Amino acid sequence: MLVICRMNVLLIAATEAEIAPLIEYITANWQKTGDVLYIKGQHQLQIGITGVGMMQAAYKITKLVANAKYDIAIQAGIAGSFNRDITLGTVVQVISEQLGDLGAEDHDDYIDIFDMGFLKENSHPFDGRELKAATVPWPSTAGLTAVKSLTINTVSGNARTIERLMKSYNCDVESMEGAAFHYVCLAENIPFLQVRAISNYIEPRDRSKWQIGPAVRNLNDWLIKEFRGFEG
Repeated sequence: MLVICRMNVLLIAATEAEIAPLIEYITANWQKTGDVLYIKGQHQLQIGITGVGMMQAAYKITKLVANAKYDIAIQAGIAGSFNRDITLGTVVQVISEQLGDLGAEDHDDYIDIFDMGFLKENSHPFDGRELKAATVPWPSTAGLTAVKSLTINTVSGNARTIERLMKSYNCDVESMEGAAFHYVCLAENIPFLQVRAISNYIEPRDRSKWQIGPAVRNLNDWLIKEFRGFEG
């Protein structure tokens, strides 16, 4: 359980469904003081729902961080996994993000935006071609599996696409908003943490194999445990 000094926390998710149990818990146990703004003792929590995808996430996160100073920003959600050693439902911590489909097609080949020369490696906030998360004052992450993530605009469900992405980027998981979150937080010098639960393996699309329910439950169990630490 987390016990921590006074903090102003921003918690964001792409959809309300991904963090609905946490919102229910916070609503019942914290005092609401504004539009999805809550306080508990000296602590304050702002919840933001960004919408799906990098475009909406970048806009919403930028507006939120422009209007308040946060001690930490947390992005929570579900994700697919390239890595089959990660059990479905596992809660993971994303330690780096890459852009998976920002570039150009050249007949049967794909040219990454860096290879095109439109982005430079190590140009702030990139470290190499990655958007890396620094260590943050949130000790309970020590028990989470650390993963590298790929952010895409189109969820991968084609065997050829999946093979190319795995070969080119060597990431563990993929989502549709993570890079936008990392980019804004790094650019604005905001401590941040991205936490996701694995809902499916990345393979030719077959929703019958997905485990969204267990992933959402495990993610919210972790989040609720963390925010109970503010009550200690």
